[in-house]
Order: sequence, then structure tokens, then C-alpha cells
Amino acid sequence: MPSSLVVPAAPLPDTIAIIIVTFQNAGEIAACLYSLCEAAPEHRVRLFLIDNASTDATRDIIAASLDNLPKSRFFVEIISNDENFGFTHAVNQGLKRYFAVSDHQEIPVLFLNPDTILPAGTIAALLEKLYAFPEAGAMAPQLVHQDGRIQPSCRRFPTPGDLFCELFGLSRIFPRSPRFNRWKMGDFDHSHAAEVDQPQGACLLARAEVVKQVGWWDEDFPLFFSDVDWCRRAREKGWKIRFEPAVQIIHAQGVSVRQVRASAIWSSHLSFWRYLRKYENSWRDNLLNLISGPLLVVAATLRMISHLIKLLFTPAVNRIFPGLFFKPNSVIFEEFKKML
Repeated sequence: MPSSLVVPAAPLPDTIAIIIVTFQNAGEIAACLYSLCEAAPEHRVRLFLIDNASTDATRDIIAASLDNLPKSRFFVEIISNDENFGFTHAVNQGLKRYFAVSDHQEIPVLFLNPDTILPAGTIAALLEKLYAFPEAGAMAPQLVHQDGRIQPSCRRFPTPGDLFCELFGLSRIFPRSPRFNRWKMGDFDHSHAAEVDQPQGACLLARAEVVKQVGWWDEDFPLFFSDVDWCRRAREKGWKIRFEPAVQIIHAQGVSVRQVRASAIWSSHLSFWRYLRKYENSWRDNLLNLISGPLLVVAATLRMISHLIKLLFTPAVNRIFPGLFFKPNSVIFEEFKKML
């Protein structure tokens, strides 16, 4: 356990930093930003928005949405990248600005996806829950779909054995098995609070001490597994990570990824292999990693073929059955407004 861990005698932090990376999020970012006002009604917010070379209306919508944020509490910095060097690189751009402005201040950081909506009081509740556990370095809420269904969002750190269970379908055949679906925690009840290895990084609140100790996100994982790697390094420094289902946020899962599905498939498989190479180094693991490389290439190829088939047939099917595959992104903001 880190030597700096003490029960906080002072009040909870009154300032929070939020890092949001956007890419082609014109259909989601307005709702996300709109929700921040009530999610942190009493806090000062350092908001770092990094856009990864969006070509849709994302930047215009961000500019318009910022007018709804009270300037007395929200201090916004926008970074508009001309090229997309990856999600993780953009997160580090936000961290660079955070380190520059936080200096000696203890400002917790909320890593937040743009396809999320935070109900009233969410950030205040997360802060209260996080600081109630002195040993907890980070905390994540429960992610839910727009209709309230729970998204299984917690994971154990993956091993080569988990990869083989995924590739050969054992995790799908035995979805509740703690052995065959160990990585995705098929045996875990997402309605219970618990210490976990790694919650999904769509909404992850971290203490300032943890952010400063763990540092940058690893850009060897440009899109996937950078949150897994960051959580693992936090755990290795003695911090615990907690999942808190009493706090819920709405998450439109995978919106940005769908728009670059082909490259995302290759990136996810390559990053999985890189992660195993980085952390699983026994002779047995090295042998399994040697075998897993070609298997991941085959798996990625099959998923690419499946993706191309969907691209060919989805337009025709949607003409017959509108909205069968994907709900229009613009619906997210409209449904959110109905909730207010």
C-alpha cells in the first residue's frame, strides 16, 4: 500500500479535472457536456477537450455546447488535433495540460468518454464513494444502456489462458464460468460494489496522487488496453480500484469505434497481444504468446470478413427493417432531454 495513503481529514476536493477525447462524436458530445452541469453542481471543473481530427460537426457542436456551461465554475481548454494519433495519445495531451495547471494542487481526474451521459449528482457521488476508501486510488460507476440495462463493464487482468478461452469460444459456451470466462468476469454480479482489477475506462475517477504516480497512458496501446495497462500499473503501486453500482451513468457503447471498425479490429487484437507480451513473461506464458500471435491474426481476419459482410448487407436490411442494427446517434440527445 502506498505510504501516502491516509484517511482524509479535509473536506472532499472542490475541484475536479475531466478529460474527454472526441472523434466523430457529433451525435453524442452535446448530451455529454450538457449533463456535466448537474453532475457536478457544486464543483469547479477543469475540462480538457481533445478532438482527434473529427470531420463531422463535432467541433462546432462543442463550441456551441460550451455556452451552456457556467463560466464561473467551468474552465475549459480545447485541443483540436489536425491528425488522429490515437485515443491514448489524446488522453496524454489532456494529462499534459492537467499536470501543467494542477501543479501542487490535489485535483482528482475523471477520464470520461464522449458517449456518456451523467445524471445529476454523479460526480459528487463518485467523489464521496472514492474518498470513503483510503486505499482506493480509482473508482468507476455502473454503466447502463439508455433503456436501463446493465453493461458488464468490469474485467480481470487477462492472461494467455483467457485469450485461448476467447478464441475457441469457451467463454461464450460457459458464460458464467469463473474459469472459462474469467477475464470478462462472467461470475461477477454487477449489482454489487467490489474491488476489481479493471473497470471499463468510459468513466474512471482517479485520485490526484494516483494520476501523478502512475503517469502517462502507454501509447503502445493506441486505442484498446491502455486503460487496462494504466489500471494494472496503479494496482502494482499498491492502490485498489473499486466498482460502485450505486452510481450509474448512461453509456452509448462503442459509438466512436463503429465508425472506424476495420482499424479498430486490428488495433484491439494487436493490443491484446502486446499487453500479454508486456505482463505475462513466464516460460509457459512466452510459449503461449508465441502461439497466440498467429491465432489473433486469424481471429482478426475472420472478424474483418464478418464486418465486410455486414457493410454489404446492412443498408439493404435497414431499408426493410429500419434501425435493426444501430440506433441513430441523434436519438441519444433527444432521449436524454426527455429525462430532464
